[in-house]
Order: sequence, then structure tokens, then C-alpha cells
Amino acid sequence: MLTQTTTRVLEPSDLGAALAVLESEPVANAFVTSRVQIAGLDPWRLGGEMWGWYANGRLRSLCYSGANLVPICAGPEAVRAFADRARRAGRRCSSIVGPAEPTAQLWRLLEPGWGPAREVRANQPLMVADSPAAEVAPDRLVRRVRKDEMDILMPACIAMFTEEVGISPLAGDGGLLYQARVAELIAAGRSFARIEDGKVVFKAEIGATTPQACQIQGVWVAPEFRGRGHSETGMAAVLRHALTEVAPIVSLYVNDYNTPARKSYSRIGFREVGAFMSVLF
Repeated sequence: MLTQTTTRVLEPSDLGAALAVLESEPVANAFVTSRVQIAGLDPWRLGGEMWGWYANGRLRSLCYSGANLVPICAGPEAVRAFADRARRAGRRCSSIVGPAEPTAQLWRLLEPGWGPAREVRANQPLMVADSPAAEVAPDRLVRRVRKDEMDILMPACIAMFTEEVGISPLAGDGGLLYQARVAELIAAGRSFARIEDGKVVFKAEIGATTPQACQIQGVWVAPEFRGRGHSETGMAAVLRHALTEVAPIVSLYVNDYNTPARKSYSRIGFREVGAFMSVLF
């Protein structure tokens, strides 16, 4: 039997169907789901288009096309359709990121026209926790960052981003968008740090949030304090905040080569449940 398929840019009236797809995989889709729940599907508010792939008249898969290109619940046929649309539109994103299998397929189809990438991280374990481990005590000095501490936190955020991504967040627009995002997380009470003598020792943020799951990001320890256990105890503190106040499942993804971080996260209660992939331009 032939299957009729089509791909189109979703409209605000498609919100219910889009959320049904997103919420079918609440952990893997937390980043995009959180944006859609806040902004809806209007491209100006969402910061990009949401493409929908339909089979027999039913919305089955999505692809967010903004600063990131993110395949969502996408099988091979949907990925091919999204790749065709992305090729026609031209590259407007700074990265492709999502579950490893569809992201790898999407990159194979786009690489001849969009490559080479600056870096490909093919296996980034996706980890989740639904309860804290009793073995690691939370750092009692890790707390929410106050609005008047923006200037203290910002150098740590810039250092973390530069170490993780390989370029400074100040490039391009001078860091205006990045500073706005940092300020947004502080204002929302989702930025946490241990600050001593006006200097950040440890920091992390609860980035994407939905009622089903949230995602920790931006984990960083100042170089002179590394090797002292601040990452474990600090993350244990942030994990407790997230589970108590935000969502019943907390997730993060980490580079596969970062063995110390993976072990630390395991000790505080995280377990690996899948893998992401990132293609950086």
C-alpha cells in the first residue's frame, strides 16, 4: 500500500498536533518542547520555523529550523524530506543537534552541500535522573544566582561556552543574545552557582523546562578549583532543586570522551538512556 506523505511549515493552528508529537518523547524533546510551549509556532516568536512531516494526513515528525536544526521523532523517510527542504532553504543554522540516529542520517544527506563542519560530535550520551543518589551530599553553598550578580556570573558563562563550543559567544553580535539568555535564566531562578569572594567556583543552569522533564546545561568549574569534587557536589545540589521544584525527570547530555564527567553524573544519580549528536559549523 502506498503511503501519501507531505512536508510543510507548521502554523499556529497546528500547535496541538505538534505538542502531541513533542510530548511523545518528553526527555529527548525537552529543548524544543519548552520553546514551543512558551512561544507557540509563530516563527517570529519561536525564533525559527517548525517543519512537519505528514503520512496519510497525520503529523508524524517535526524538524525545528532556527539557530539549530533539530529533527524530532523522525524516521528515515521524514529525515529525507527534512534534508530536501533544508537543502533548498540553504544553511541558516549554527548547528544540527538531536537524537544520534536521525541526526547522523540528516548530516549524511546535507554534508555534500553544507560541509565541512567545524566539528562533529557523533555520540553524546543522554543521561536522566529521577531521584538523587544518597552517596553524594549536595553542596550547601550552591544557590540561585541573584540579578545583581550578573557581572560576576558572565565571565564564567563565557569561559564555559568557549571551552564547550570552541568559539566565544561574544563573536558576531558582541554577545548581546548570549547575555540576554544568561539574564533570562537568572531572572527565572534557573541559574545556580557557588560564589566565593566575588568569583564563581561552580555553576550550572536548568535550561529547557517542561512539566514532564527539564535539562541541566552549562556545567562548569573554575580551572583552579577542578579536581576537588565541586562538580559532583554542585551538580547534586542543582539536581535536587530541579527534581523538587521543576520536573520529575532531569536530563543532560555529555560528550562521550568526557569520561570524568560521565562518572560524576553517574555517582549523583544519572543513568544513560540514549545518545545525542551535534554537528557544529
